[in-house]
Amino acid sequence: MPKYVIGTVEQIPPGNRKLVEIRGRQIAIFNLNGDFFGILDRCPHQGASLCRGQIVGLVESEEPGEYKFSRQNEIIRCPWHGWEFDIRTGRSRCEPNKIRATQYPVTVNDKDQLTDGEYITETFDVDVEGQFLVITV
Repeated sequence: MPKYVIGTVEQIPPGNRKLVEIRGRQIAIFNLNGDFFGILDRCPHQGASLCRGQIVGLVESEEPGEYKFSRQNEIIRCPWHGWEFDIRTGRSRCEPNKIRATQYPVTVNDKDQLTDGEYITETFDVDVEGQFLVITV
């Protein structure tokens, strides 16, 4: 696969992002504390630019009234409809086929019986070669 130099490490400080175009594809490059990740800059829902979204974390709860904030600055939120994607893997944090005002039966499952949504955005490996960031497409 061909490699493309997309900038230097200094051009994308930790917590920041950069939008690049390679072979007609818009790719959002993120720096998560020195680890670099590339995500196709297109939300699989309706095509919004993920690079323009807010970078957030997760709010988790073991029981009502107790919350903790985790994975700070590792989730990108679509600017149009708020869909959230894990920057590290591209996996969606929601299941759009079940988000509606219709009632459903409620069941209780163990944590290991639950699965993430099937929506995944395309990701790209970003390597650091000296002071240059290189993406393989």
